[in-house]
Amino acid sequence: MNLVTPDIGQMFWATLIFLLLLVLLKKFAWKPIMSAIKAREEKIKGALESAEEMKLEMEKLKADNEEILKEARNERNKLLSEAREVKEKMITDAKTMANDEAKKITETARLNIQSEKDAAISDLKKQVALLSVDIAEKILQMELKESKEQKQLIDKYIDEISIN
Repeated sequence: MNLVTPDIGQMFWATLIFLLLLVLLKKFAWKPIMSAIKAREEKIKGALESAEEMKLEMEKLKADNEEILKEARNERNKLLSEAREVKEKMITDAKTMANDEAKKITETARLNIQSEKDAAISDLKKQVALLSVDIAEKILQMELKESKEQKQLIDKYIDEISIN
């Protein structure tokens, strides 16, 4: 049983050596170990905070990039929309101008045709009148060779004019 239960002297010396070792460790090793552990803890804590700040900064940059991309897309869509509107307006204006020009040309052509038609009708009437006068003159020359017949024709016309 001696081996299982320690002697009081042994316990005293074991405790004394343990306390002495504890004092020596506290005096010489405990402070440097604790300061090294504390420094490492601070370094890790700083690295974690820095990493967290970087993460937040990256999220902020990502959000800013998303916003910039969104604004760029909106600006692009706006420019494309404006370009389409300008194109449609130009096409509409060109069609309107072409239609107006076609109407003007058509109206001018119609007026020219009417003017030419009126001139042709007037010229035709003049030619018909001249031909009628020429024919009448020739007929009268043939029929009225004698003055007696001329006198009768004149009297007849005078009577008709008086009646009318």
